[in-house]
Amino acid sequence: MGKAGRQRRQKKEQSRQRARATADRPASGHVPSQREQVAELVGGAIEAVCSGNERTYRSSLDQLAAERSAEWTQTVSRVLVDSMRSLLANAWRGGWQPAELARHFSRELSAAHAAMIADMIAHEARTYPAVAIDPRWADQVSGLRATSYGPATYEEPNWWGTDGDYLIAWKAQTTDPTFWAAVATAIETVHLFSHLQQLEMLLPLPGTVRRAGASKPVSAPNGEGTASAADDRMLSRIRALLAKAESTEFAEEAEALSARAQELMAKYSIDHALLAAQSGEREEPSGRRIPVDSPYEEPKGTLLNVIALANRCRAVWSKNVALMTVVGFPADLNAVELLFTSLLVQANTAMLRAGGKKDEFGRSRTRAFRQSFLVSYAIRIGERLEEATAHATAEAVDELAAVERDSAGAVSSGADLVPFLAARERAVDDAVGELFGGNLTRGRAARVTDAEGWASGRAAADLAKLHDRQPVAN
Repeated sequence: MGKAGRQRRQKKEQSRQRARATADRPASGHVPSQREQVAELVGGAIEAVCSGNERTYRSSLDQLAAERSAEWTQTVSRVLVDSMRSLLANAWRGGWQPAELARHFSRELSAAHAAMIADMIAHEARTYPAVAIDPRWADQVSGLRATSYGPATYEEPNWWGTDGDYLIAWKAQTTDPTFWAAVATAIETVHLFSHLQQLEMLLPLPGTVRRAGASKPVSAPNGEGTASAADDRMLSRIRALLAKAESTEFAEEAEALSARAQELMAKYSIDHALLAAQSGEREEPSGRRIPVDSPYEEPKGTLLNVIALANRCRAVWSKNVALMTVVGFPADLNAVELLFTSLLVQANTAMLRAGGKKDEFGRSRTRAFRQSFLVSYAIRIGERLEEATAHATAEAVDELAAVERDSAGAVSSGADLVPFLAARERAVDDAVGELFGGNLTRGRAARVTDAEGWASGRAAADLAKLHDRQPVAN
């Protein structure tokens, strides 16, 4: 045998000896702890969900949910709670906000998953000083108490006790009071976290805010800064008028209430802009995300878009998560949100009043009718809002022309108002560019396939009176 052959045999023998030695001793010489065993099973279950391997998922889940001992059960709960908390912090860095996250988990999974998320969010918020959380963030966290399965009047958000007790306490509150269901909900929650898309950062992260003199979360409007008492009173009046317009059964009363609400919104928005300019306050555009829920998301998104444009804002639709980001100045954002909510309620009321529809063969065409109705409604509302905005601006110009203004102000005459408002619109466009960069694309408009739905939607939009003039004739 030659030298090369002997070397090959020697290497093979050495390899066999190493393999025997490895087989004869415990792997790495380490016995996994209970926590490590749980973590490995959790990882395997999540991987199985991602790959669609139902058998492996069920096997991992059965092992995790097997209540071998109190210690095992607590370890499973603790590992899953730790995972959710860690991923929650990643979601905040990805631009998500508390109410958006709970809504997303409810849409994609179930109310049970949203309840679990609400518990994690409420607990995390208490780990920060109150002064280090933006008031808008704190308001969203407070609103999630209705989502949680915990007691409605609990003082501490961790109503379940320790992390090791969480899943046992949580399962006792659900319609499926088994540990298996609790573990499955937690695993599915952790899995969905890995599929969250990135959103634009609209609020400061919890723990990064610096507010002096506050010992607990305080309420604040969604716009930047703190609203004055006058702003709160004005917005309360507008909300009350729109609520009455939505609830009344009399069309004439609804028109009168909507007209008054629109007048107050237009005055609120323009006066707010003038006050900021004359006081020298530096006001910047900001963003606010508004849910656009199914069914008929596209025409509803169109309605929100036309309302935003008429109020000197811009709207960007994140279709995958059914959210629209509206960018504008605070007072204008308030007007957009209030008006969208009210007009959508009025549109749905009119649409449902029309009832179901069938074609000449008796087949249902209700969906096509309603889709066309809402598209037509949105387009006509946009036309009327543009008219109303032009009318309100003209009245403000006339008022400024009639009153002598301080020459030191940014707006000292009626002639200054139009270019001043145009400059604010350009600032909004710049803010959209900063938030979204070059990532925006134009989507296709919602299809209209039902002539009756189109005509009915336009008629309903004309009846949604927006000012003190008569309804617009076709």
